[in-house]
Amino acid sequence: MATSTKYWDKIADKYSKRPIADETSYQKKLQVTQEYFKPDMEVLEFGCGTGSTAITHASHVKQIRAIDISSEMIEIAQGKAEAQGIENITFEQLTIEKLEVEDSTYDAVLGLSILHLLENKESAIAKVYQMLKPGGIFVTSTMCMGDTMGWFKLIAPIGKALGFFPLVRVFSAQDLIKSLTDAGFARQPVARVRCGQALSRVEGTVEGEIEYRWQPSKDKATFIVAKKPE
Repeated sequence: MATSTKYWDKIADKYSKRPIADETSYQKKLQVTQEYFKPDMEVLEFGCGTGSTAITHASHVKQIRAIDISSEMIEIAQGKAEAQGIENITFEQLTIEKLEVEDSTYDAVLGLSILHLLENKESAIAKVYQMLKPGGIFVTSTMCMGDTMGWFKLIAPIGKALGFFPLVRVFSAQDLIKSLTDAGFARQPVARVRCGQALSRVEGTVEGEIEYRWQPSKDKATFIVAKKPE
């Protein structure tokens, strides 16, 4: 854990200045997420980085609690929010593993570009499920490298030991979906997924899938909205 903290603290400033690699896909993910938001919602984001996504969503919900392992990332995020006069986000240096909240606290939890960086994604997903209110949503965008870069599993430990990478876990999209459904997230009709395209939730649904799933291309992150049953 200490190694990962040092890694993200070290790159925080460079990370904050890096342009979004795929702006079109990022905007689509924001739009889909905001379709689920309501003005009275309490939201948690873990692995919030420098706060850009939380800041974008702030006007759509009541309150956001945003946490990250890196104090440097949090400092940058706080500065950005203050500069924009945003007052309904609380930024904290904290990990999902150490977060303590009562069950059924949040209407929505965001875990974006983070699940593949955790020691135990199953434990984190189970914890998210418990902290969500009935009918609440878990939004995640995850690099599932097991689908296209299985070989990375061989070099990831070496890269981490040399300080080139943080902790990285390699798993497939189906592994991720199994972790979500094993935790209890609803299996119900959803959009039929095509590479780079998804039909509406009403038209062309498939039984036995997660609430919403989209992937812009095979080498991109898998975006998922998972819903806790009412």
